[in-house]
Formats: sequence, structure tokens, C-alpha cells
Amino acid sequence: MVKQWFKSGSPWIWMTGGAVSISLISVIGLLAMIAWKGLSFFWPSEVVQLELLSANGKHTVIGEIYDKELVPTSRLKAAGVDVSAMNTDHVERFLVKTGNREYVELDFRWVLETDITNKSAPAALAVFERSKNGNFYGYVERVIENGQVVADKPVERLHELVERAVDLNDKALSLQNGDIGHINYELERLRLKERAYLLDDALTDERVAELAEQRKALREQYKVYETELFELRKEAKRDQVIVRDMRGEEVTLPLYQVLDVWFPNDMNFAQKLGHYLVQISKFVSDDPREANTEGGVFPAIFGTVFMVMLMAVIVTPFGVIAAIYLHEYAAKNAITKMVRIAVINLAGVPSIVYGVFGLGFFVYMLGGSIDELFYPEASPSPVFGTPGVIWSALTLAILTLPVVIVSTEEGLSRIPSAVRHGSLALGATKAETLWRIVVPMASPAIMTGLILAVARAAGEVAPLMLVGVVKMAPTLPIDGNFPFVHLDRKFMHLGFHIYDVGFQSPNVEAARPLVYATAFLLVTVIVALNITAIGIRNHLREKFRSLEH
Repeated sequence: MVKQWFKSGSPWIWMTGGAVSISLISVIGLLAMIAWKGLSFFWPSEVVQLELLSANGKHTVIGEIYDKELVPTSRLKAAGVDVSAMNTDHVERFLVKTGNREYVELDFRWVLETDITNKSAPAALAVFERSKNGNFYGYVERVIENGQVVADKPVERLHELVERAVDLNDKALSLQNGDIGHINYELERLRLKERAYLLDDALTDERVAELAEQRKALREQYKVYETELFELRKEAKRDQVIVRDMRGEEVTLPLYQVLDVWFPNDMNFAQKLGHYLVQISKFVSDDPREANTEGGVFPAIFGTVFMVMLMAVIVTPFGVIAAIYLHEYAAKNAITKMVRIAVINLAGVPSIVYGVFGLGFFVYMLGGSIDELFYPEASPSPVFGTPGVIWSALTLAILTLPVVIVSTEEGLSRIPSAVRHGSLALGATKAETLWRIVVPMASPAIMTGLILAVARAAGEVAPLMLVGVVKMAPTLPIDGNFPFVHLDRKFMHLGFHIYDVGFQSPNVEAARPLVYATAFLLVTVIVALNITAIGIRNHLREKFRSLEH
């Protein structure tokens, strides 16, 4: 019976099903773990006040408990801690985020349970999210509005003043990056235009006067915007709040540096949920701060999606054309076989090799040649002869080209020869048959190749470090300045952001939750791109299904 059961193939079916189930459970478990560790970071945690009595004396610590662990007393004894009063083999200790980093030496500290004499969570404890120096924890003592102490409902008024300061800061930033940035961009274009005239010996007095007039008009506009910017900044710096920190000292916090304030110990579930959703939306929509350890990741999201879409636009036509030539036109000889083997082997080349190739060929050779031919006035500053988003897209296009070629060829090989012969018999040329019959029927396979290409390209980091990605990009590749799409600019990428925050961060403990959150966001972006491509593929499959019959 057992031998017949094995011969029937049932054990292999069960083993295959079990392996697939284990793989799915592992993937789902991994994503759930990343999502939990990343998304739970934005939940407003309880802020505790710990009264400590240790060898260093009596003092107070205020902060959020990030982690806890059991430590052997022998390990503490080896570190020089007095363990004579400890009667157990293990002691629990807590990792507390104390913030207030400009006044406290350690942003994070370990606290032994045996040193805690009292633990409380007062409702009056406030958390201030700031634009620099991280969070600040303490008790609100006084709110100062325009030099006067607010006497009536100071906490409610504090929230309103914080919103006012944030709104003013947003207007100032929008003005600085928008109108003022546009004027600086136009002034730089005028400088390059004047240098181009000079190189061509075409800088006449009329052109000098014309350029001077344009500069004068731009500088007059700049003065108007500059005055408005200074007024906004002055208004934002008007108010302050006095906070008593864990040292017992009163600290003045200017509200123009405060992004948000909340009292987590005094919030109900609905308030915490609302705050949680706001924090997640800010993480997705804001720019990073504090060496990428705080703030949002919007430039990285935009850079990732923009680069992947640009790569898809480049790789799809080249991959499809190459596959059509190999399958429909190339002779079936040894050279064609070698080309196919070479294409397949290209998929196994390490990605960093593609990065070195992109840096040498695209950036230095092609980009340098473009600068010499079209942008001599910018010398010695490179325009296209430096890493940028276009070179990153081209490098990843070459990296993913074998996937698109192989997938498209497989789709072409599944189309019956009778379809081609029928089209030719009706008087269509070979080109018309390919364009109207063969390629539409193979479009689902083309989309499959594109899906695989997008999935790989979105997660690649190593080649991008050489051809365009940076830790912090001052501007996006798309803005309001002509020509609006700037393919020569460097960009941020979610994959590189994870590497930078996780391994290059000056504050590892603070950055760890952001690593999980960004990793989950990267997976979400890849899934969203793939779902979009799968939807298009299914639509094409239904649209051209009639051609198969």
C-alpha cells in the first residue's frame, strides 16, 4: 500500500503543498512583524516619570519606555554595578527615551528596575515634537503669546498657537522653495546664458543690457518675496512655551520649532487613534529631518516611484523590440543561440557590476559628452556628467532587460503559427501582422516581464549608490521650473533610506523603528506598483482573448 501510494505521486503533491504553505506563512509572518514594529512606532506611547535611587544619587527620569530585557546579575557585576542588594540571578531593565537632547547627555538610557523607587504617568506630562533636537518631555508651566502670559485655558491656546506657527512655517517654506527658488533658478539660467554668449563671442552690448534688465527685474521681485519671508519668520517666532523638564528646571521652547504637542497620558482611545493616523500621514507626506532619523519619507517615496516608472518606460520598448527580433526575424543558428544564452546569463550578473558600468559609461562617458556638446557654459560644474535619476533608470533598465526579453519571447512562442499565416493570407504584411495581431496577443506576457522588472528594480540599492541616489536631495526631480522634469538631478530612494537610517544613523536606537516603517512602506510601494501592472495585464488579457479563437 505504501509503495503504491508513493508511486501514485500523492506524497509529492502533499510535500509541494506543504512547502508552498510554509513559504506563504513565512512571508506573511515576516511582513506582519515588519508592519507591527514599524507602525506601532507612531502610536502615542505612555510617558512615565521614574524616581531613581542609585549609586549616583537620587534623580528623576521622564520619557517613553522603548524596550525591556532581563540582564544577568553577573553581567552587571562585571560592568561595575553594585549587585549586593540583588537577590535574583536576573534583573529587568528598561530602555527609556528621555529626549531633551540639548540638555541631557543621553537621548536613550537603560534603567534598572532595582533603581526605581517610584513609577508614575501624570496626565500633565506633555510631548513636544520639534523640528530639531528631537522630542521634548516635560510639564507645561506657562504659555506666552506675543510677550503676554496666557491665563485662560493655556493648554487649549497652546494647541492653537502651535498650529499657527506650523502654518506660518509652511507658508515660509513654500515661499522659499516656490517663488524665491524660482527666481534663484532664473538668475542661474541668466548666468549660464551670459557665459554661453561669452564662449561664442556673441556677448554684445545689447545682450548685456538685456540680461542686466532681466536680472534687475528678478532682484526686485526677490526683495519683495524676501521681505514677505522675513515677516512670516518673525510672526512664527512670536510665541513661546515654558516647560519644566525632568531636571526640575524651566526651559523656554520657541513655538516656531514645535511641530506638534500632545498629552499621551491624558488621551482616550479615540484621541490616540486620531493622533496615530495623523502621525502616519505625516510620515508619508513630510520631508526627513535630523539626519533622516525623524520626519517623513515623501522625497524617498517620490524618487522610488519616479525612477521605477522611468525605468519601465525605457526597458519595455527595448525589451519587446529585442524579443521580437530574436523570435520573429533572427535566423535559427548558433549566433542566435549564443545571444539568447548571453541574455539569460545577464540576469545573473551582480547588480553592483551594473552600477559600475552605469557610472563609467552613462555618467562619465555619455553624460560627459552631453555636457561638452550642449552645456559647455556650465563647465566645470557637470549637468549630465554626474549621477542622476536618468542614469539610474537606464542602469536598472539594462539590469532588468533580460527579464523582459525572456518573458516576451515566451509570450510570442505561445501564439499559434496559424494566426500569423491567416493574417498573411489575408494580405497583411509581416510588420502589420506583428503590430496588430502578434504583439497585442503577447501583451499579457510583456506585462508579466514588466511586473518582474519593476519588482526587482524597486528593491535594488547597490547600483543606485553609484549612479544617482543620495542621502538627502534638496529638490525633487519634478518642480515648477522649466523644463519641469529634471532628469539630471539626484534623488532619494526608499531602499537606500533604509540602509542609511539603519547603518549610518548617529542615533541607532531612535532610528530602528523607522527602519521597519520604511521597509514596510517599500514593500507596500512595490505591491502597489505590481497590482497596478497586474490589473493592466488582466485587462489586456480579456481584451485580446478573442484573437486566440
